[in-house]
Amino acid sequence: MPQEPFRPYIWQSAELLPREEIRALQFVRLRECIRRCSAVPFYQQKFKEYGITPESIHSVDDIVKLPLTTKADLRDNYPIGFLAVPREKVVRYHGSTGTTGKPTIAAYTQGDLDLWSNLCARFLVSGGLKAEHTVQVSFGYGLFTGGFGLHYGIERVGAAVIPAAAGNTRRQLLLLQDMQPDALVCTPSYALNLAEAVKEAGIERKSLALKLAFLGSEPWTEQMRETLEASLEIFGSNNYGLSEVIGPGVSGECPERTGMHFQEDHFIVECINPETLKPVPEGEPGELVISSITREAMPILRYRTRDIARLYSGKCACGRETVRMSRVIGRSDDMLIVRGVNVFPSQIEEALLTIEGAAPHYQIVLERPKTMDEVRVRVEVVPETMSDKMTDMLHVQKKISHAVQQYTGLNMTIELLPPMTLERFEGKAKRVVDKRNILE
Repeated sequence: MPQEPFRPYIWQSAELLPREEIRALQFVRLRECIRRCSAVPFYQQKFKEYGITPESIHSVDDIVKLPLTTKADLRDNYPIGFLAVPREKVVRYHGSTGTTGKPTIAAYTQGDLDLWSNLCARFLVSGGLKAEHTVQVSFGYGLFTGGFGLHYGIERVGAAVIPAAAGNTRRQLLLLQDMQPDALVCTPSYALNLAEAVKEAGIERKSLALKLAFLGSEPWTEQMRETLEASLEIFGSNNYGLSEVIGPGVSGECPERTGMHFQEDHFIVECINPETLKPVPEGEPGELVISSITREAMPILRYRTRDIARLYSGKCACGRETVRMSRVIGRSDDMLIVRGVNVFPSQIEEALLTIEGAAPHYQIVLERPKTMDEVRVRVEVVPETMSDKMTDMLHVQKKISHAVQQYTGLNMTIELLPPMTLERFEGKAKRVVDKRNILE
């Protein structure tokens, strides 16, 4: 049975464990995880190679002695070579989308599903969800973990679910009007799409009951949140997870919104330099490496997420003492290297959203017509900014170009587009078109 929140924004008492108790619990659970991983051939071989046994781990800090695990390792053992329990104990399978190859399969025991539901319930309650609320889930249902993870987390809190699934914006608007949900679950880019659709349909905001939005599955900026909160008049919370670790519920924001709290009684997080694989100083950007220490079907050690973020420690005003992560500012494997400069698409988004008149819809086009990289940023302008006067449009273009140069250190060609020119995405937005044909 779900636990009733015993104070605002707290779902379970474990969320308020003192720092020393968190570390002690992680140590015990890390050793137990190593024992479970010993049933996985991949880890059997690695433990033998590294001389690892549960008894060789004397503190949580010893986690650096363990091997790193990558998506390539999961694919090499496709589909369920990482299974640590008999197959008959598995009650569900999920997986990645497989857009760059075969999907990575994630298996769950009933215990894993119960854990997952509670982890999602934690960040939902932390973001303001209450049992009396109704939530419209506009994530895809299927192998993707987002839809089902949030669905069962919402039910664990006791709230009602509208499983709208992804897409069919017309139906989404109908449900928002007729069912009057209090909260929305989707990607940030699709929330922007819905905000535009509400405006275009002439729907008065006061006719909707929306108060909250739980947004994740893709990087987004604080400026984007401000745009969404203003247009939909909601309180938007960020959350983070990935199917290889368990799905959504790995971390999520509290009302203080000073970072996403890691659920450290179930995960150990590190932040490393993706080149040297050494830890980076607190507050510096690095690649997140996560160990899922309580999962039964597919425990995973030191998984390289490829997500770039910052970690912060210290007690939060909400009462939690867990490590917090910043927004994901990019990925170590999709970072753009342009004329020797490292650029993340989110940097360009941040620049665009500082300019009045620029819409939060853009596309980055990389080309190499000769020997030098060229970057073209195609960005929509809001209807009020569109003008027949060339001087007005050039003024906006110049402001955007200057902002992009300040944020990235690069001069980029800015192409202004009329509203609704770029394709809208019901899932993760595709921001980059790389035409350089760079050979590895």
